[in-house]
Amino acid sequence: MAGGLVKYRHLSRNSAHRQALLRNLVTSLVKHESIRTTWAKAKEAQRLADKLITLSKRDTETARRKATSILFTPSELMPKLFTTLRQRYLERPGGYTRVLRTEPKSTYDQAPTAILEFVDGPKDMRFHMAAATYARNQALGLPTTNLTRLNRKKATQFREGGKGEFDSMVAKMRGMGFGESPEEKRARHEARLEMLKEDKKNGKAARSRPQVDTDAPLGETAEKAGKKNVSVLR
Repeated sequence: MAGGLVKYRHLSRNSAHRQALLRNLVTSLVKHESIRTTWAKAKEAQRLADKLITLSKRDTETARRKATSILFTPSELMPKLFTTLRQRYLERPGGYTRVLRTEPKSTYDQAPTAILEFVDGPKDMRFHMAAATYARNQALGLPTTNLTRLNRKKATQFREGGKGEFDSMVAKMRGMGFGESPEEKRARHEARLEMLKEDKKNGKAARSRPQVDTDAPLGETAEKAGKKNVSVLR
């Protein structure tokens, strides 16, 4: 039917090239669990990635064949797909991936870019951003907003040990200085510089001292030192 809506993005490629591109993106996603690409490519690759996780949850011979046909390096990634990722999303009803808009790549390349990532993984952006927000609010004594609570719920709802891991991440963010005032950051930076100067000074003093074998007899040590000086003069 002429004038109908396009059911998918063509990405300015023919069918074979488009499928190869999406397979390559999904293969990189399974390997690294987070990739950065253009917005249009991320949205199209997201559909194929969700389908791949669904196949891993079925865990049948047919599903394994289809998953093998999608991945470019099945021998390397099939064990991860059917063990780690399958166990992670076994109780999750859907929504295995997330697309986050990011700034353009550079001043000369203003194409809309995005991050495509697996949720509940080690590189879950929402999990880390929510933890950073909680750490800042605790440090500054600010109340937690409903949006922050919602993000925390979404980030930990299906994550194994999510609440405990979230609290640990908040404590880690506090240790990194999230929510500090400019004066506190300046004081911490100056203390760090003083400590580095002291370590550098102590290191130079230790290197300037002659190395003496304390286990050797005194005469033997002096004899070795004399031989060393003679060899240098020669």
